[in-house]
Formats: sequence, C-alpha cells, structure tokens
Amino acid sequence: MKWFLFSLLTVATWGVYGVLLHQGQSQMLGGSGTGPITPEARFKSFLFVGIAYFLVAVLAPLLILMVHGKAFSGYSAGGMTWSLVAGIAGAIGAFGVLLAFGAGGKPWVVMSIIFAGAPIINVLYSLAKHPPKGGWASIQPQFLLGIALAALGGFLVTYYRPDKPQAPVKPSTAQSSTQPPKPSA
Repeated sequence: MKWFLFSLLTVATWGVYGVLLHQGQSQMLGGSGTGPITPEARFKSFLFVGIAYFLVAVLAPLLILMVHGKAFSGYSAGGMTWSLVAGIAGAIGAFGVLLAFGAGGKPWVVMSIIFAGAPIINVLYSLAKHPPKGGWASIQPQFLLGIALAALGGFLVTYYRPDKPQAPVKPSTAQSSTQPPKPSA
C-alpha cells in the first residue's frame, strides 16, 4: 500500500500546483494577487519552479545516492536518455500550464483539463507501447467507458466552472429592491 500513499501525495501536491503557480505569478512583482499578471512575472515565477525542481529533483536524490555510495556509478546511456526526455516532457508540461494561464485560463479550468486529459494520454501511449496480450479486440468496453468518463469529467468541470461566486437569490417580494419602500399607513 506504500505505492498508494505515494500516489495520494502526488495527487495532493499536483492538485494544488496550478493554484500555487498562479499565486506566485500574481505576486511576483509585488502585486496583490488580484491584478493582471505580466509575462515578466510569469517567467520569473517559472524560474523559481525550476529552482524548486533543482532542489527537490537534483540535490535530494544526489544526497540519498551519495549516502548509499551509488551517486557516481551505474548509469546507462538509455536510462539517462529516457530519464532526461521524461524530465523535458514534464518541464514542457509545466511551461504549458504557465502559458495557459498567460492566455487567460483560470487555474481550476486549466488543471481540470490537464488532469482529465493526462490519464487518457498516458493510457493510449502505454497501450501503443505495450499492446494487450489478446490484441486490441481484447479491450473491454468498461475500459473505453472509463476513458470517455474521464473526458466527460474534464468537460463538465470546465464547462460548469464557478467563474464568480453568485450571491444567494432571495425570494421575490411584491416590491422591487430598486424602489424605495412604500410608507405604511
């Protein structure tokens, strides 16, 4: 069950990633977090994302490997190449989040699309790389339904997004709230 707990750690951290990135961009140049975000603020914020990746993804594993005496041996060309490609893909994805925000996307919309679409891409890529043993015809309809539901979920969350908090609607009365009250007799 450790894998599940680590998965939940990733769900939690990636679940707040977009909102935290947006907050960082909105306050990067001394802003209050409510005004427009400049391209300069976006790129400076992304620079600090890169610094965070360096701290967490470079220094931490290097320290762990050094403690175990494995830091400078046992690297294969294929392992290094594919790991680098994976890191580039992840960085491009993070940059895509930044660009989506810059193009007017709201964090809850952008991240909903990403988190609904990414599992679909993951499954399709994995199936292309490792086809099912029984061939493509062995794929069960429930699997295809799951993909459709993931896409539908992303659509519904995006389409029915809460743009602005709505004030509660009060029951209508005989008088309009824009007219002054009538004096009582």
